[in-house]
Amino acid sequence: MEFANKEYFLLLLLLIPYIAWYIFNGSRREPTMKMSDTRAFEYGVQSWRTRLIHLPALLRCLIFALIIIVLARPQTHNAWGKKSVEGIDIMMAMDISTSMLAEDLRPNRMEAAKNVAAEFIAGRPNDNIGLTIFAGEAFTQCPMTTDHASLMSMLGGVTTDVIARGLIPNGTAIGMGLANAVSRLKESKAKSKVVILLTDGNNNCGDISPLTAAEIAKSYGIRVYTIGVGTNNVARFPMHVGGTVQYVNRPDEIDTKTLQQIATATDGNFYRATNNEELKQIYADIDKLEKTKMKVQTFSKRYEAYQRFAIAAFLLLLLELFIRYVVLKRIP
Repeated sequence: MEFANKEYFLLLLLLIPYIAWYIFNGSRREPTMKMSDTRAFEYGVQSWRTRLIHLPALLRCLIFALIIIVLARPQTHNAWGKKSVEGIDIMMAMDISTSMLAEDLRPNRMEAAKNVAAEFIAGRPNDNIGLTIFAGEAFTQCPMTTDHASLMSMLGGVTTDVIARGLIPNGTAIGMGLANAVSRLKESKAKSKVVILLTDGNNNCGDISPLTAAEIAKSYGIRVYTIGVGTNNVARFPMHVGGTVQYVNRPDEIDTKTLQQIATATDGNFYRATNNEELKQIYADIDKLEKTKMKVQTFSKRYEAYQRFAIAAFLLLLLELFIRYVVLKRIP
């Protein structure tokens, strides 16, 4: 525990003159009565109230000390730290085109893909993981980080609304999504660098072809795992018409050939994500990759910790008042 205002502890020196005053002058404040002989009281039994006569003064000293601690602002330890962990560098590239709203996977392809990604992140606590999303264009949703809580928060906020709001055009730019992920990994010093590409369609836009992006990934030693999300049949797709939702059936258009070529060119693997069980093999394959040591810098947030001392001072004050005015009540 640390204190933000340590100089307030100097006020504790005020307890010294108070204690000295109480010892040398406190008895003068007590009421007295003259008696001719006190030998009869010499061996008398002291009552429990007599034993408590100095307790209020002790409590006042404790209350004063606790108030000084509150003013000094006790805080939890706050420091940067470094540790070495075993992990690999991973970028996840996720398709967010409107076709991902198809409901052949439950509740739809988008949510199924996010659930797969969330499970993957949870299973790799020491890895440096980032997220790229793409439709007609691609951009980095979250750079590589070991702060998986922030990554999971950003992943949870991924929707197709960015297309509806016109922030990016609709479409499936697989090459652009892969190239964006590669750009985040190319400067990595890790021995194992991986891209996990999730999509439900075929490349129909973008300035970089998927195979060109795959060659770029290969040149940087990046392994690409491709996942085709969706069944092999027609998919139930929601359409908003006049404030209502109507469903139409669309044929599945996953370009499995291109996805397979990307994986082969980069020494990765291609998977069809028709259900969650088929994705477990991804974890097994990545777990076999060579891990590399990374230095991670951590930060511990500072929290105020004065509350317990303030509560203790308040309770002791109530106790002191009760003893002084009720238990040790005096009649002038």
